[in-house]
Amino acid sequence: MEIERVEFFFDFISPYSYLAWPRVRALCARRHVALVLRPVLFAALLEHGGQRGPAEIPAKRAWLVSDCLRLAALEGVPLTFPKHHPFNPLSALRLALRDVAGERQEAVADTLWEAGWRKGADLGSPEELVAVLDARGLDGRALLARASEPAAKETLRRETADAIARGVFGVPTMIAGDALFWGNDRVEHLALALDGRDPLDRARIAELLARTPSAVRGR
Repeated sequence: MEIERVEFFFDFISPYSYLAWPRVRALCARRHVALVLRPVLFAALLEHGGQRGPAEIPAKRAWLVSDCLRLAALEGVPLTFPKHHPFNPLSALRLALRDVAGERQEAVADTLWEAGWRKGADLGSPEELVAVLDARGLDGRALLARASEPAAKETLRRETADAIARGVFGVPTMIAGDALFWGNDRVEHLALALDGRDPLDRARIAELLARTPSAVRGR
């Protein structure tokens, strides 16, 4: 089956989403596959799965920072962290919705990635979001006004709920055809799927998932 598009589920709060963004974007361009941007609220994915965010666990947060710096150095990607992390990503996510940004969606998303993760802007500040969009030649104030409307808030909730219904549990997630790939370190697997070379034996999945546990950890 030829894959015609890749859906990229992301949250601006995620450094791994930032690291995956240029790689997925370039991959889709090389393969002449449509890239569909899907902003989702990572916190809602975590809540649905009964998990805490990595930045909420001190040891994991320390590891995450070092891991991302190492990956960025190896991949040649400029990386600093936003002025505050974690931050409230709601305004940024709503700005990046197709319903808000329209045909400039990719430009809006790219502007916010660069501002926060390359230049250290506060992606939780509506005023800074407007400023960085204006600097890119986008109408930040008009975009923020649309992003603040009830319709945009409902769209983000709907997009996140739809992602959960489709099995998305973290960011970044890429869906190509009926295959789901989670994480910056799975972009190579996405490439295999786009090339028709995914080695996954799908017949074994149901068999393995049907096996029952012999122990269940208490909660």
